[in-house]
Amino acid sequence: MKKLILIFALISVSMMNGQAYTGQGDQKFQVGANIQDEATGINVSYDYGLGENISVGISSSYALGIDDRLDADFGDRFDIKARFNANLGNVINVDENFDLYPGLSLSTKNFGGHVGARYFFTNGFGVYTEANFPLAKYSNDDTEIGYYIHNQFTLNIGAVFNL
Repeated sequence: MKKLILIFALISVSMMNGQAYTGQGDQKFQVGANIQDEATGINVSYDYGLGENISVGISSSYALGIDDRLDADFGDRFDIKARFNANLGNVINVDENFDLYPGLSLSTKNFGGHVGARYFFTNGFGVYTEANFPLAKYSNDDTEIGYYIHNQFTLNIGAVFNL
């Protein structure tokens, strides 16, 4: 019986398919954890396909758990970004369910870059991970709390949905 269930599960998983990026008009919504040195929080993002390999979007993060030595209010915890992605899944052609997307973002706290990857298990659901790094900080004042929360390397990991 266990072998029969295992075979059924393997066949079911192999029959699932999704497509990571379909080009113009493609829409993705991502929600996940934001992990960094001074804080952890949540991240949400939305991307819209403009062309075969180009998408634009918006991303926001909110720091929930902040290091005890930092006293942050809402404005210090919140950030919103406009983003530009180069979707390379069909260029590197690893799997039609996989998309690799480097990009740039302009936020209320800094100008930065990101490298992300998505993998879809079904047509509507997958997982993503994204590494974000600042390229230019709006302020180098280390007495500001936002300097510690938004101007460092961060990692996002979570779920992605086709809309």
